[in-house]
Amino acid sequence: MGFTQSVKTCLSKYVVFSGRARRSEYWWFVLFVFLVNVGLVVIGAVLFGTDPETGQGSNLLTSVFQLAIMLPMLAAGWRRLHDTGRPGWYLLLPLAFSLATMIMLLTGVAVFSVVESGSENSEALRGPAALIGGAGLMAMYAIQLGLSIVMIWWLTRPSQEGTNAYGAQS
Repeated sequence: MGFTQSVKTCLSKYVVFSGRARRSEYWWFVLFVFLVNVGLVVIGAVLFGTDPETGQGSNLLTSVFQLAIMLPMLAAGWRRLHDTGRPGWYLLLPLAFSLATMIMLLTGVAVFSVVESGSENSEALRGPAALIGGAGLMAMYAIQLGLSIVMIWWLTRPSQEGTNAYGAQS
């Protein structure tokens, strides 16, 4: 499947999470999304200018595009995992882990705040709390990196030949 056909297929299956997507279909669509994002960054900088302090342009166009393309990207990845014989919901693992990390981080801050308010010498708690928090974040980032690498690995695997649990090979 070529570039144009892949883009047409993925956009026509905007929210179709069933079935299978071959490697070429998925990765050509990923390239399309990347190229459009780069183009929109340039267009946004030309139309809206750049911030003189930061040198960055407006993210309005890319934000709107990314919001519009989120579901087709998710659906294409879902179908791509189906094509390799894996459940599509595996695609949500990095996101779920990120949310769990944020919840644990906020919980840790809240717990430290309560413990600190009940302590006479709160300065003595800050060193161990920083060490535990830093080590926990490093572990979480390492796990997140590992999950992302595994996800990319799965998305690059060859298709299962013939029919699998998610349908016939397209």
